[in-house]
Amino acid sequence: MTGGTPVAGETLPGAGDEGDDAPDRVVCHVDMDCFYASCERLRHDDLDGEPVVVGMGYEPGESIGAVATASYEAREFGVESAMPVSEALALLPRRADADPDDPDAPDPEETGRYVPVDLDFYEDVAAEVKAVLRDCADTRREVSIDEAYLDVTDRTSWAAAGGGGNPADGDDDPADPPPSGAAGPAEARTLAEGYARHVKDRIEREAGVPASVGVAPNMSAAKVASDADKPDGLVVVPPGSVAEFLAPLPTADVHGVGPVTEETLSELGIDTAGDLAAADRDRLADALGERGPELSRRAAGDDDREVTPTGLPKSLSRESALPTTADESTKRETVSALAADVARRARERGCLYRTIGIKAVEPPFDVSTRARSLPGPVDDPDLVEEVALDLLAEFDDARVRKLGVRVSKLDFAETDQATLGGFDAGGGDGGDGRDREAAPEARGGPDGGKLTDWVDGPPDRGDGDGPTGGRDRRDADEGQATLGDWD
Repeated sequence: MTGGTPVAGETLPGAGDEGDDAPDRVVCHVDMDCFYASCERLRHDDLDGEPVVVGMGYEPGESIGAVATASYEAREFGVESAMPVSEALALLPRRADADPDDPDAPDPEETGRYVPVDLDFYEDVAAEVKAVLRDCADTRREVSIDEAYLDVTDRTSWAAAGGGGNPADGDDDPADPPPSGAAGPAEARTLAEGYARHVKDRIEREAGVPASVGVAPNMSAAKVASDADKPDGLVVVPPGSVAEFLAPLPTADVHGVGPVTEETLSELGIDTAGDLAAADRDRLADALGERGPELSRRAAGDDDREVTPTGLPKSLSRESALPTTADESTKRETVSALAADVARRARERGCLYRTIGIKAVEPPFDVSTRARSLPGPVDDPDLVEEVALDLLAEFDDARVRKLGVRVSKLDFAETDQATLGGFDAGGGDGGDGRDREAAPEARGGPDGGKLTDWVDGPPDRGDGDGPTGGRDRRDADEGQATLGDWD
């Protein structure tokens, strides 16, 4: 593609002709700001500017559950993602508990608004965001409901926009938007910045929620850039300035460095990205394995990974909240409905499944999963319901706040289904038919709960120290706690 993509008869800002040489890659990392809280503000105008806490496993007026996300106003009080709601309430009482006539009531100025998670609504808003991203980039990698990488090399370039004004028009009009937090002087604004601003503005205009965007010649630098000026930020790091941009940052900001790796690096006397870039890579390999030299290269601005589309899902699941007074009949009806929905979604996607499981969340936020593996891949809605209800029997006498049903080990190939003649309660899982592996506690404290019996191993702890890099510590602080599918 050599020109712009027309929209309403015009050329998009930042699109230009390519030269003979291969252009430097232009990667945008789009990260929605406090996405769940932003979605709540979209439908509740009175939440604008207020400290907002979105809780999972939380019901209004209660103190159990965990924080899914907290707005930046709430974070000023110390509220963080994955924190027990009881701990958040100690830091930021509910606005509803502020009574001006009660001298012992909290000061209204030091209270927040607490709302329960509404994942279906957030997914609807996310779909509008993704529609913009699809229109703005042919090559995308959607990392989560609120995060994506875009390769827009074929839509724009790193060519200078001219002047100090809007890269879209190349003049110095004082009405133009302010310069981004670019690495380098404002007069070096690029066409890539104009295109990124176009993407950012479209998201807010068409989906109604703010996003921070980082632009760089590689994925890891773009991700760091999107975090550098939150919320509602735009940071551009042109080619040739990546190492300079990263050098003063703490190692925790390097994509892929989590708390464990950060501590190891600190013991080696490596505290900044510049230190990491200059470190002896053989020494790093001794301390961290092959990831050590790779992290050093990223810190030096060297990251040749291509933006590749997200692969096929590994599982499909649905969840539903319940009142804590739900009886056995209500729980069974809920699981039957969830099983039907999951089986329908699998059939719509043309996939078979080898494992059927349920999730049960008990107060305060104890999460347990049970699963049963089948002899081979199937497409059988009745079997999904039968197995899910059978697994649910373990929780007949439990107070359950949420239930979920999942099918996993998906098979999208055109293969024959396995014969289920040998299928029984044992299911090939070792006696009781459950895939078990204990996972670590999600968070300490009386409301922290623990995640137990995860299917296919423990969940990603999000510290970036796994083989895929994971989400680093900064992401855990800045983003949402995981909910929905429990992959």
